[in-house]
Amino acid sequence: CNSPPLKIGLICAVRSSCQEQGKSFNQILNQVLSIILPILLNLVILSMGCTTDIRKLWGHIRRPWAIIVGFLCQFGIMPFTAFILSKAFNVLPVQALVIIIMGCCPGGSFSNIVAYWLDGDMDLSISMTACSTSLAMGMMPLCLLIYTSGWTSGTSIQIPYKRLAIMLPLLLIPVGAGIFIKYRWPMLAKKVIKVGSMVGLPLIIIATVMSCIVYKNSWSMSTSMWIIGIILPLLGYSLGFLMARILRQPWKRCRTIALETGVQNASLCGTITQLSFSREERMLVFAFPIIYSLSQIFFSLVAVGGYQVYKRCCQRSAIKTSTPEDEEMHAVDNGGFRVDENGSVDDKVTRM
Repeated sequence: CNSPPLKIGLICAVRSSCQEQGKSFNQILNQVLSIILPILLNLVILSMGCTTDIRKLWGHIRRPWAIIVGFLCQFGIMPFTAFILSKAFNVLPVQALVIIIMGCCPGGSFSNIVAYWLDGDMDLSISMTACSTSLAMGMMPLCLLIYTSGWTSGTSIQIPYKRLAIMLPLLLIPVGAGIFIKYRWPMLAKKVIKVGSMVGLPLIIIATVMSCIVYKNSWSMSTSMWIIGIILPLLGYSLGFLMARILRQPWKRCRTIALETGVQNASLCGTITQLSFSREERMLVFAFPIIYSLSQIFFSLVAVGGYQVYKRCCQRSAIKTSTPEDEEMHAVDNGGFRVDENGSVDDKVTRM
């Protein structure tokens, strides 16, 4: 063991063993990400479908003003904001392309989960996610053609149309099953909602952390890309909410439209990046979708935590001010939700 060749051989063997273990660990994580997590995510979407009222959903489709507002935010505000940030930070062409691709992606299912915890309009959230996913097949190439012409031709970016076509039924089938469960077995639907709402947020966080581990070698990016990845979803939330209020949407819908604007399908952006760029180019930008995911999760958790604390404070206030002689529900204007004498909250009273 004291001979240098033998020492070198042992070191190489240990390194080789560690590399093989690392590869096998990454393979296991990849299998989990590609097989198990989509199944669990569909179960969460099923639970969100159990919160959907088919009459209200049909009402949004018949009178799609709120959906149109969301569409303008999704494919108007986000691509333009991504373009402005790319120009402002003077990033490399390949980096600008990935930023704009992210801004052009449709909404993700994560927005439905957060909308539930923020007492958003679940029927609007699900209909907006479905509409943005279906319309993305036409709007993504159009937006990319408009905003990327200064860096490259729009035809050089490969959009995975098959994946977009599959995403829509993967959303609508569990939502439809959830609507049927709510109609046929209301008590079972309540249990499914309880489980799904508790599992949804941790599931998204676990998926993002696992992605960070799998692609840990792709984290070397410029400071500009980190800053843009952090502030882009925050700008999406803020500008979406502001536009909804300017167009006089109720508070409940404003929260929903803000979420649908800021939450983008980061995994779709990662797929387009893999298809459209060389290995050297991917090394410069591959972690950007993950940074965006972490950022939108962080700001969503802050919003959910703040809203839930505010909601509980209003409940306690309502309980303290209520009297035994009260027989009717007391409507207290607290940013768009109603608090009854038992302290329960009903987000049906909105302030225009």
